[in-house]
Amino acid sequence: MEKIKMINPIVEMDGDEMTRILWKMIKDELLIPFVDLNTEYYDLGLEKRDETGDQITKDAAEAVKRLGVGVKCATITPNAARVEEYNLKEMWKSPNGTIRAILDGTVFRAPIIVKGIEPYVKSWKKPITIARHAYGDVYKASEMKIPGPGKCEIVYTDAQGRESRELIHEFDGPGIVQGMHNLNRSIESFAHCCFKYALDTKQDLWFASKDTISKKYDHTFKDILQEIYDNEYREQFEDAGITYFYTLIDDAVARVVKSEGGYIWACKNYDGDVMSDMVATAFGSLAMMTSVLVSPDGCYEYEAAHGTVQRHYYNHLKGEKTSTNSVATIFAWSGALRKRGEMDGNSELMKFADILEKATIDTIESGTMTKDLALITSMKNPVIAGSEEFIKAIRVNIEKALS
Repeated sequence: MEKIKMINPIVEMDGDEMTRILWKMIKDELLIPFVDLNTEYYDLGLEKRDETGDQITKDAAEAVKRLGVGVKCATITPNAARVEEYNLKEMWKSPNGTIRAILDGTVFRAPIIVKGIEPYVKSWKKPITIARHAYGDVYKASEMKIPGPGKCEIVYTDAQGRESRELIHEFDGPGIVQGMHNLNRSIESFAHCCFKYALDTKQDLWFASKDTISKKYDHTFKDILQEIYDNEYREQFEDAGITYFYTLIDDAVARVVKSEGGYIWACKNYDGDVMSDMVATAFGSLAMMTSVLVSPDGCYEYEAAHGTVQRHYYNHLKGEKTSTNSVATIFAWSGALRKRGEMDGNSELMKFADILEKATIDTIESGTMTKDLALITSMKNPVIAGSEEFIKAIRVNIEKALS
């Protein structure tokens, strides 16, 4: 068959360790045989980031802003051990964090539903999408250990040098203190991303925080989202037949557990970090979780929601057989190809993205899967496939669909 043409390129960001191995397998077996793949390539492997002083990560993010769509492999965020292992110049920041900051984006994560991988929460029938605000809070906090008795204050000095003070605590002994911040413009971007994504996917949108306790910090989130919704999106939501509402985070947790799913749950940064892992695990596996970063001006960057699978990589280097789940990485590619096709009016590319996802799910539902899924499936006698065997089994299903 003739390969499917791509009108415009997508930004391709390669990564590290076992996911880098899978990345090449996916391209060789599932993409290049069927699509005339058109990408602008950036190697975000740790060695290249170190070599370029992390400039390549910034260049990749700017390319996503320019081209509108990107797809990213999992990457290492180095700790002290990695600095030593890779002989790095410094402990580079998370590439995901750098890209989020440049795109001013919001991360949307949703589970991939497959028969035979049953959610631990029995009421869940549809995916729950977690929208995580990706700026500030504890991730940009300043911290201090308090050695003994004394007074701790928040001090703000304006452009004219005038000070405002707020007492945190009068310490009568040792303790700890932490100062968090956020920006109105970042919260506004978060709001627009959430409302647009809800309209794009035709899903209800929830937002939850703890404004009853945090009457200024969390209440500002609540107020900004409500104001933007009322002024810009209420009518569009009503026309689409979807709803937006605010509730307290503890109430949201109770509602989520009792629900059947099928909505977007918008969270502040830390809440989204925790809840996305909770939702992923409750639906079965982090390796069965899609992740897309959406900017307020409509750029999309797709990735897997998991790490680089370090242990499997070391086994692979020793020549041992691995059975690494590639589903989330495959769905990162399918999401990027579908969005590229949607932006370019390329129905053939959009159709192929659908075929790729269905072939992947059909492979698992037919009983062929990686070891991590075989351990939790309700199917009897699943066939455990190696990393490459699983991808090749998907290729067979793609070929059947296309023929």
